[in-house]
Amino acid sequence: MKKKLAFVFPGQGSQSVGMLSNLAVKFPIVKNTFSDASAVLGYDLWKIVSEGSEIELNKTIHTQPALLASDIAMWKIWQATGDDMPIVMAGHSLGEYAAWVASEAIDFLDVIRLVAKRAQLMQEAVPAGQGAMAVILGLSEEQVLSICEKAAFGQVVEAVNFNSPVQVVIAGIAEAVDRAIALAKENGAKRAKLLPVSIPSHCLLMKEAAHKFSKCLADTAIYQPKIPVINNVDVAVNSNPDDIRDALERQFYNPVRWIETINMMAEFGVNTVIECGSGKVLTGLNKRINVGLEYKSLSSEL
Repeated sequence: MKKKLAFVFPGQGSQSVGMLSNLAVKFPIVKNTFSDASAVLGYDLWKIVSEGSEIELNKTIHTQPALLASDIAMWKIWQATGDDMPIVMAGHSLGEYAAWVASEAIDFLDVIRLVAKRAQLMQEAVPAGQGAMAVILGLSEEQVLSICEKAAFGQVVEAVNFNSPVQVVIAGIAEAVDRAIALAKENGAKRAKLLPVSIPSHCLLMKEAAHKFSKCLADTAIYQPKIPVINNVDVAVNSNPDDIRDALERQFYNPVRWIETINMMAEFGVNTVIECGSGKVLTGLNKRINVGLEYKSLSSEL
């Protein structure tokens, strides 16, 4: 049976010091991609990724450009192999920007500028230490939504990533997230722990930052994509540039609907989903969503 491919691009949380180091030896395009990004950013992004500390890499202002460059370096490796192209793509949170680059809707250097500004605005919206994100394993979506409601006490804490039937990520004010973690454990969660990120993405705390980001999107050239991309916010395929801008703005403060995204790929007729990034974080999630599809991690195949 001919493979009908979908590509998925990972986002924040999949970073690690030394990522792509082995592949950079084999494929010069890896360092070239990071060099192009560094020229835009004004600092050596590859040095942070390959030699920096976890603390430095986990700062949102570094994490987002690093992961975008990593995703696109892997995409360029795939293109260079001459293998079949995907019939649909998606990216998890930040990874959606990589999908738009791969679809040729936005230029890579323009997206580096966008994600650098995105990271800056997100960090400014909630100073380090005041916000948090946590992953909850083993509870249903309904249970997590109820826990967030009970833990809020007037503060923001929301379910923001619906990653798999047994994994939901929450975000909000740090104290409220801590309360939700405690409640999740009391309610039988297999695991409930903070994530190594410095901002609470995809919750209402990011709404003001999203409005500021809208000007950056308006000033960025966006074209009709050559490969369909399923967006995070609506689980929809947009081809109109203004619709793409609108969805990326709303992505700031709305959940990533990953379960629905993978299931929608099956509706496209996809039979193989390839994770195009430095690891296999999404591959592990995807296997728990739709057992009828085959899942691969590109970094593991090379």
